[in-house]
Amino acid sequence: MTSLALPAASQGLAALQKSLGPLDAQAAGLLVAAATDLSLVIDGAGVIREATFGSSDLEGEGCETWLGRPWVDTVTVESRPKIASLLKDAAPGAVTRWRQVNHISPTGIDLPVRYAAMRLAKDDQILVLGRNLRAMASLQRTLVETQQALERDYLRMRGAETRYRLLFQLGSEPVLVVDVGTRRVTEVNPAAARLIGRPDKRIIGQDAVDLFDASSLRDLELLFAGLRVTGQATDLDARLGHGRGPVRVAASLFRQENATSVLLRLAPAEAVAVETGPSRVGTLDVIRSLPEGFVVTDPSRRILTANPAFLDLVQLATEEQVRGQPLDQWLGREESEVAALFATLAQHGSVRHFPTQMRGAYGATEEVEVAAVSVTGGSQPCIGFTLRATPRRAATATATAPARRDSPRSIEQMTELVGRVSMKNLVRESTDLIERLCIEAALRITRDNRASAAEMLGLSRQGLYAKMRRYGIGDLDTPDAPEDVE
Repeated sequence: MTSLALPAASQGLAALQKSLGPLDAQAAGLLVAAATDLSLVIDGAGVIREATFGSSDLEGEGCETWLGRPWVDTVTVESRPKIASLLKDAAPGAVTRWRQVNHISPTGIDLPVRYAAMRLAKDDQILVLGRNLRAMASLQRTLVETQQALERDYLRMRGAETRYRLLFQLGSEPVLVVDVGTRRVTEVNPAAARLIGRPDKRIIGQDAVDLFDASSLRDLELLFAGLRVTGQATDLDARLGHGRGPVRVAASLFRQENATSVLLRLAPAEAVAVETGPSRVGTLDVIRSLPEGFVVTDPSRRILTANPAFLDLVQLATEEQVRGQPLDQWLGREESEVAALFATLAQHGSVRHFPTQMRGAYGATEEVEVAAVSVTGGSQPCIGFTLRATPRRAATATATAPARRDSPRSIEQMTELVGRVSMKNLVRESTDLIERLCIEAALRITRDNRASAAEMLGLSRQGLYAKMRRYGIGDLDTPDAPEDVE
């Protein structure tokens, strides 16, 4: 029998008995209930005869059904040997060691309780004291989940770093990473080392300006000064040291690990000459001067180049801020609209007069008409877009008819897509439009009583909330109104 005798406590109990006198059964029961979360009285056959619960956390756990049942039948299979040990080890004047068992709960989640038992001298009954471990188990589960999430994040970061290192090393474009404060080179890829004509170990740690000819010193110092003050710098022509020839230098500022660095991209003179021939320069100048937005993306929709008119639409200052970003970030009222545009583009190779909306970085919106073409030939497949702003008089006329502001505009847009979007996409768009209009109408009729609106639409509360969240209807962060609580 494993038990914990209390010889040292007997003197303290004697002192309490002398000062307080013997406690009656009611007082003893209240004392036990206050000191523990639950207490049980078990008879000689192992049946629960009395149960006292001192914690409100046990409500809804089915504890009220334990009376009159064998104690061993209230626990899970793996806990039954522990119950048998507690009943066997219980002895008068001694408390068994604590054992954790799991009770069957109607909630579907086992109720963990830590028990100790002591046999009473009267009637050979056993007094069992229990402590509810639900809160501790919840904390342990949360800790394990947090640890697993940290491990997953760590693995994702390692994977991202590995991909970055691989791209950096295998890239054909010469690249230097320079600390903006000290101008020291912190990283160099093999293409840059070949262009400069030095091993990478001799380049790392050098002042970036020292890698260039003395004739380019002033321009490079101005470039770094501009980056520190404004965070931006224009491309410049420079000459590498030791007669390595002229290069085109492009600088981009970025932050990493609480430090600011500069990404220097070096283009050899012959590559610059090929890219900027007379006809190409003239074409680029025309495109940049267009009053309409023009943008070129790769097949994955990431921006390669954009003109100033496009930058005005997205409320950004420089082309570097949009380069490499997905066009979807600013284009379209919702994801389904952008999906319809690119689905049509993939099917037909071009799109004309596609009405949509541009969203600026600071919240401004502009109704635009998109024309796009997919160029799959050549060394680098790409997609070109022109974005023409819709005349504002049309928007003003629409705003003067509040009673028909949403529905006619959306229906008109749907009919304009016929012949340019597949029937499957049109049906899906129509279904979404009808669902949104029905939900808005039900909320308007019930004065935003969501319980009544859900009943009117034949939906559950959860189903209504899911559709409201999908269509961006209402404010789901605020609590329900009093009349909306069931």
